[in-house]
Amino acid sequence: MSLFSRLRRRVEPDAGRSGASVAAPEQRASKVGPWIAWSSFGQPVWTPRDYAALARAGYVRNPVVHRAVRLIGEAAASVPWALYDGAVEQTIHPMLALLARPNPHQSGRAFLEEVYGHLLVAGNAWIELVTVDGVPRELYALRPDRIKVRIGPDGWPDAWDYGTGERTVSFRADPDRPQPILHLKSFHPLDDHYGLAPLEAAQTALDVHNETSAWTKALLDNSARPSGALVYRADSAQNLTDEQFERLKKELEEGFQGAANAGRPLLLEGGLDWKAMGYSPKEMDFVEAKREAAREIALAFGVPPMMLGIPGDNTYSNYQEANRAFWRLTVLPLVARTAAALEGWLAPLWSETLRLSFDTDQVEGLSVDRGALWSRLEAASFLTEDEKRSAAGYGPRATAEPGLPT
Repeated sequence: MSLFSRLRRRVEPDAGRSGASVAAPEQRASKVGPWIAWSSFGQPVWTPRDYAALARAGYVRNPVVHRAVRLIGEAAASVPWALYDGAVEQTIHPMLALLARPNPHQSGRAFLEEVYGHLLVAGNAWIELVTVDGVPRELYALRPDRIKVRIGPDGWPDAWDYGTGERTVSFRADPDRPQPILHLKSFHPLDDHYGLAPLEAAQTALDVHNETSAWTKALLDNSARPSGALVYRADSAQNLTDEQFERLKKELEEGFQGAANAGRPLLLEGGLDWKAMGYSPKEMDFVEAKREAAREIALAFGVPPMMLGIPGDNTYSNYQEANRAFWRLTVLPLVARTAAALEGWLAPLWSETLRLSFDTDQVEGLSVDRGALWSRLEAASFLTEDEKRSAAGYGPRATAEPGLPT
């Protein structure tokens, strides 16, 4: 019986005895799945950054970040896998079946979207492997803010703690058993064990974009009146006492400062006058500042601004060119890194000769490049037919597998 099965028991009425304890039947499941359901969603943050705050300010509240993460995650998850045993492609294999249906609750595409989303928002993605008698059966994506890496004597991770609230479960590396956790991370120049999220690099632009939106909304809520200063006229009958001055200062700070109080009207009396000060939204050019912040966010994620609907960017001559650059420079490198990590983690469980790759011929966004390649190969009279097939990614005609173009 597993740790979670011992901790959690189902109470059902028994014949003649009310509330008798009946142990739940054992079943294959994620080691941390039940704790996720039980947790009160406390946010333990063990990594050097506050993942929850970045996720709320970025993916949850900011439309540019939300769309960039979804665009990359959905595109990368749509790339089909290709598995080879040596030089022979395997169309039916347990590893392909596992990636196609990693667990009973998710499809392969939904699972990969979650993994890529964690990697983009947190810079880290952890995958749990569930085995039965040493055979891989299920994969689960774990939330990055709940994982703590334990470092061994040699300076490398030898265990991972997954905590939800007050409960924690440990996964320990065992050289004689399949590695229970795969850690995908982005490069971080100042951290040996955690990755750097694109969202953290774009945090300044993210704050500018969010605060600009908040300022504009607050200004509109307050009848779009600009900020200003409260001036005490010198020709008034009497000066303000220290107590009146401190009270007025406190009221101004609490009730009229900050983005949430932008444009809030004042009730003036006795020698007080309102003078408009500072820059208006037009003078500060808030619209352009917000667009520039959006472009910086898109740059950090590697998404052409044109694809996010950000106007004023002429880096690419047309949308089609921007889409090809997006696939070539952002999506495919991400998929290649993930394929290499999954191959090194899962392939040895079946065979040392297995190689996990991906099939770009089925990517619609690269159809123009593929057509151009075929046209160049067709016009290359100095190549033989088999050389052309090899350059296009196909085997020789004589040994082509059934179902492949001949």
